[in-house]
Amino acid sequence: MAQVISGKDLAASIKAGLREELPQLEAKYGRKPHLAVILVGEDPGSVSYVKGKGKACEEVGINNTTIRKDVSITEAELLEMIDNLNNDPLVDGILVQLPLPKHIDSDKVINAIRPDKDVDGFHPMNVASLYLKQPGILPCTPKGIVRVIEHAGIEIAGKNVCVIGRSNIVGMPVSKLLLDKNATVTIAHSRTKDLASITSQADILVAAVGRPLFVKAEMVKEGAAVIDVGVNRNPETNKLCGDVDFINVEPKASYITKVPGGIGPMTIACLMENTFECFLKHVK
Repeated sequence: MAQVISGKDLAASIKAGLREELPQLEAKYGRKPHLAVILVGEDPGSVSYVKGKGKACEEVGINNTTIRKDVSITEAELLEMIDNLNNDPLVDGILVQLPLPKHIDSDKVINAIRPDKDVDGFHPMNVASLYLKQPGILPCTPKGIVRVIEHAGIEIAGKNVCVIGRSNIVGMPVSKLLLDKNATVTIAHSRTKDLASITSQADILVAAVGRPLFVKAEMVKEGAAVIDVGVNRNPETNKLCGDVDFINVEPKASYITKVPGGIGPMTIACLMENTFECFLKHVK
């Protein structure tokens, strides 16, 4: 039976540490970190995510401005809004909740955010910093995945890691972070032939494919650490579930994360960390 890693507990610990640090920073610099979040439209998932980010800001004690705009907003109007936030010296972090309506170019929006205010770590300058191993803002979910693995005491160096998924948001950056920690990393995806033969060799398996219950027990090596990044709806029960068939995989794994309560809370905790990091860039 696997040890279930609680991302929720670790995230709470990270946020508590930031909350303790905050009074000293406010006394020293005369203000608190400030995160501005832009939400376009009423997508239920996006509304929920933004609400969670606002709640985390309250828990930590930092300033949060949530700007909600109708789906009819033009790309030019959104870019002007970002420009205003870029030039506001009291705003440390800017986050535009994705996905955006089809008439707005997401890449153009991401590129418009100043790299030193890009708390998501999506700006090309921050992506380049990651791949060149230079200081920059790390993307929240990959950062949270690595923190969870290390917190559980799972050895990364020298281990075989398989990441299922090659998105620029999770799969590619987490592969680079694990490679930098001396793992041997294989990136698998929808075109990978005989996927199970590859995943079943992994000491650490990261599932970020976006398909409910996709990873079955026969795809997992005995004693592997399984990190589930998926956030899906179970097609039969409509309940929240991950990419991993948790019930059948858990007995085979040594460590495993659950959905919900695994990587999701860590993503938001790392967003809070990134906001503090951006704040310190601006006040020092």
